[in-house]
Amino acid sequence: MHGGGWWVYAWGGESDKDKQNVTWPLVKRVLNYARPYWGKIAITLVTILITTGLGLLTPLIFRDLIDNALPQGDAQRLNVLALGLVLIPIAVSLVGMYSRLLNAQIGEGVIFDLRTALYNHMQRMSLRFFTNTKVGELMSRLNNDVVNAQSAISDTIVTMVVNVVQVVAVLGVMLTLDWRLTVMSVAVLPVFIFIARKRGGSLRGIRRQGMEYNAQMNAMMNETLNIGGTLLVKLFGRGQMETERFANRAGKVRDIGVQEAFYGNQFWVIVGMVGVVGTAVVYWVGGHLVLDGVFSIGTIVAFSAYLGQLYGPLQSLTNSPVIFARSMVSFERVFEVIDLPVEVVEKPGATVLQDVRGELTFEDVTFTYDTNADNLLSEVNRPGRMENVKNALSLDTTNGKPAKPELDVEAEKPYTQARETALDHVSFTIKPGQLVALVGPSGAGKTTMTYLIPRLYDPSEGRILIDGIDLRDVTLDSLARQIGMVTQETHLFHDTIRTNLLYAKVDATQAEIEAACKAANIHDFIMGLPDGYDSVVGERGYRLSGGEKQRLAIARVILKNPRILVLDEATSHLDSQSEALIQDALKTVMDGRTSLVIAHRLSTILAADQILVMDRGQVAEQGTHAALLAKGGLYANLYETQFKGERELA
Repeated sequence: MHGGGWWVYAWGGESDKDKQNVTWPLVKRVLNYARPYWGKIAITLVTILITTGLGLLTPLIFRDLIDNALPQGDAQRLNVLALGLVLIPIAVSLVGMYSRLLNAQIGEGVIFDLRTALYNHMQRMSLRFFTNTKVGELMSRLNNDVVNAQSAISDTIVTMVVNVVQVVAVLGVMLTLDWRLTVMSVAVLPVFIFIARKRGGSLRGIRRQGMEYNAQMNAMMNETLNIGGTLLVKLFGRGQMETERFANRAGKVRDIGVQEAFYGNQFWVIVGMVGVVGTAVVYWVGGHLVLDGVFSIGTIVAFSAYLGQLYGPLQSLTNSPVIFARSMVSFERVFEVIDLPVEVVEKPGATVLQDVRGELTFEDVTFTYDTNADNLLSEVNRPGRMENVKNALSLDTTNGKPAKPELDVEAEKPYTQARETALDHVSFTIKPGQLVALVGPSGAGKTTMTYLIPRLYDPSEGRILIDGIDLRDVTLDSLARQIGMVTQETHLFHDTIRTNLLYAKVDATQAEIEAACKAANIHDFIMGLPDGYDSVVGERGYRLSGGEKQRLAIARVILKNPRILVLDEATSHLDSQSEALIQDALKTVMDGRTSLVIAHRLSTILAADQILVMDRGQVAEQGTHAALLAKGGLYANLYETQFKGERELA
C-alpha cells in the first residue's frame, strides 16, 4: 500500500466532490487509537470465529435430521440433534453478548480518548481560535464527529471482519456440499450489485438532502433557543414568525424522512427479491439433482439455509465502503482540530513566577490580529453535509437562496479607529502597586492591550515583562495565578454562586468566600436569596442583574488574590446604587496591587498614578490628570466631552 488513495467509493449517484479517498496514513493513524484495545479486539475476533463456526452447524444438523434420523427412525439421534438445535443458539447468544460487551468497551474507550484529546487541545488554543470558530462547529467535532469516528473501529471494521469471515466460511462449506449449486448461488450477485448501485445511489442522495434539511433546522434551533436569541425574538414579537419558519423546516425534514423510508424499504424489498430468486434457482436445480439421485433432500435444505448466511453478509459488505469512508471523514475532522498548531506556547523549562512584585512593562509592543485562516478550522466537505451552513438562518423561504444585503459604500470616510494594526509600538512601565488608567475612544486598542497581559495573545513584535521577565519565558499556570481580570462582559456558569466563586480558588473555605463577597459588597444580597450561596445563577448568570454579576466577578478576583489586576471598569449601564457598590469594591480590590484599568469613571482617573491615552493603537499621551489637562491635547478633549459633566453632577 502507499500514501495515495487506496479505497474510493462511488457506488453511483455520488458526485466527484462526494467521493472520499481513504489514505493509508490516515488509516494507520486511526488504528493507533485502537492500539490500547488490541487485546479486546483480538478476543472479539475469536468470538467472531466461534459464533461463525457454531452458526455453520445448524444447517448440517437439519441435513442429518432429514437424511438420517427421520428416515432411519433413530430416536436417540433425533434427541441429540434436537438438543443441538437448542444449545447452539444459546451458545451463540452468550458468546454474542460477551462480544457486544467487548465491542462497547472498545467503542466507548475510543470516544473517551478522542474527546479528551480534542478538549485538551482546545484548552491550549489561543483566544483567536475561539473568536473565529463557531461554537456549533466545535460541538459537532466533540459530539457527532467523535461518535461517527469511533464507529469505524468498534462497528464498521468489526462488521466487515464478521462478514468476510462468514462469507469465506459459508462458501467453503457450500463448496464441500456441491460446487454446482455454489456457483449458481454466486451467479446472482452481479444482479444484486447492479441494483445496489442504482437504488443505493438514489437513497444516498435522499439521505444527503435530509441531512441538509436537518442542518438548517438545527441551526435555527441553536440560534433562536439560546438566551440571546430568545430575548431578541420576544423583544421584537417574532414568536409566531419563528414558529412558522421552524414548522417549514421541520416539515421538510418530515417529508424527506418519509421519502427515505419509502425508497429504503423499496431497496430492501428488491434486494430480498434477488435473494428469493437465488434460493428458488437453488431449489429448482437442486431438486432436479435430488430427483437424479446426485444428492439427498437434506443437502438441498442445508444449502438453502447457507444461502441466507451468504446473502446477508454480502449485502452488508456492499455498504461497508460507504460507511467506512464516512467514518474516515469524521476522523479527518477530529484530527484537523488536534493538528492545529498552538499559537500561545509554553517554552520548555519555563520559569515559575514566584514572589511577584508587580512591575509591568510593555517594550515596543506591536500587535496585529492574524486574519490567516491556516490555523483555523476549515469547512471540511463530507458526504451528506451542507457545504454552507453559515447562511442557514438567512435562507429565503421562497427560493431557498441566501439573502444578499446590498452594501452602502461611502465615498468619504471620516476619522475612525478602523485599522489593520491593533497596537503600534506601545511602550510604558507600571511600577509595583501603581494604578494606571487607560482612556481613549472606542476601538483605540485598550481591550487588546489588556488581553496581551495574561497571554490570551502574544505580541506580533516587542515584549511584555513582569518584574523584568518576558511573559513568554514563564509558565502559563504561574502567570494565570498572578493576574486577575474583571471583564466588561461577566461570564458565570449555570451553577451555584458558590461553585462560580470556587473557580478562583477550588479549596477556599466558606469563611474566605464570605470575606471576598463582603469586600465586593455582594454578601448581603447573596444571604437574602432563598438558597444563599447555593442559589443557581442561571444560564450565563441571567438570573442576576448586571451590577450583581459584576460584584460577583470582583469577589471571584478577590478570592483569587492576584498581584496584578486588569479591570474593565464598565459601570455606565448600572443604576447609581450598584455603581456606588462596585466603586467601593474596586477600591478594596485595587488596594496594594498593580492595577491597569480601562477607566470609564472620572473618580478612577483622578485616583490613577498615571494615565495612558490610547488613539489608533498608540499611546498618544501619558501623564497625570493635571498634566494632561494642561497639555490641551486628546485627553483634554475627552475630558470635556466625557468626564467634565460627571464632575459637575458631583
